[in-house]
Amino acid sequence: MQHPCFFASIVPRLPPTVDGLGDYGLNLARQLRLDFGFVTSFIVGQPGWNGGTSVEGFPVKVVEERSPAAMLKLLPNGGNYPGTVLLHYVGYGYARRGCPVWLVEALEQWRKLGTNRRLVTMFHELYAFGPIWTSAFWTSPLQRNLAKRLVCLSDDCFTSKQGYAEIIAKFSQGKHGQVRTLPVFSNVGEPEFLSPLTERPKRLVVFGGRGPRTRVYQRSLSALEQTCRRLDIEEIIDVGPPLGFNIKPVNGTPVMSWGIKQPEEISKLLSASAAGFFDYHPEFLAKSTIFAAYCAHRLLPVGVFYEARNVDGLEVGKHYWLGSEETMNWQLAQGVADNAYYWYQNHRLSVQARTFARCLMSERDDSTR
Repeated sequence: MQHPCFFASIVPRLPPTVDGLGDYGLNLARQLRLDFGFVTSFIVGQPGWNGGTSVEGFPVKVVEERSPAAMLKLLPNGGNYPGTVLLHYVGYGYARRGCPVWLVEALEQWRKLGTNRRLVTMFHELYAFGPIWTSAFWTSPLQRNLAKRLVCLSDDCFTSKQGYAEIIAKFSQGKHGQVRTLPVFSNVGEPEFLSPLTERPKRLVVFGGRGPRTRVYQRSLSALEQTCRRLDIEEIIDVGPPLGFNIKPVNGTPVMSWGIKQPEEISKLLSASAAGFFDYHPEFLAKSTIFAAYCAHRLLPVGVFYEARNVDGLEVGKHYWLGSEETMNWQLAQGVADNAYYWYQNHRLSVQARTFARCLMSERDDSTR
């Protein structure tokens, strides 16, 4: 009988705290347990996180402080099975300025302290950059250096964007010749049965965190107004943390603020809505959980950036519309929603779980030869 696969998963935070990486890690752990019987233990990289010693049956340990020594205490030290770690990486998740030197140093020391230790890294982001007046400009070289060290340290790498995969391959200097790209999955479910758009209420959803939704109502209001007018939207539902300002009706269309809801409630809402609006650059849609949720629920995704390049298998006009689209109608919208839905199926949660399972199982098999 084959023994179950044990591994540790490092995330910045876990529910009930709202955190995209934590949601991703927890959903993946659930699916790995359901489909393959994998046993995941979590290491939370934010000191003071008080979600308890277990989440949904998964044991959880929290670093006492952000230091190599504190992390080393929690990393697996061998035993009957090889020490395997799955790191969900975004620099800003583990350090305020996006430079988690402590985390990278801990993993480097962990690898040196023993054999039979393996690291798999899912790069949700690599490093930031920005204009000279931002901190991202000044910290970008260090962020880049840390990402490169992690790439070289990792036995296997995944990422959500093809552009990131190409950078990882260059960083690895031949170690990772072909990096697997997995656009993120929906953190609020993947319904099996979905009604055509014409059978749903003419409802538009604005979903996400404070930043993306604030941009919708302040920076992209004109595009939202055009979308509501051309599609005869009768109701807008805003889902997410409070924004700190009152959302006014859009072209006379009322906006209902739902606040923070459980994933099951959000899934029911999306399944009974016709369109989802986002303010997110199209070149980064593959890493957007908002876009993933719209695709998984077969809504019509509508965005706002007008100079979009077709990347990661996504084409403007085919998988999503922009608010400037003048030929919007529900007959054409169904084709776009279908294309987005079918694009999503290639990396849905069960597909990603199978991909990670093969990686983790091959590691165990290699170590026991």
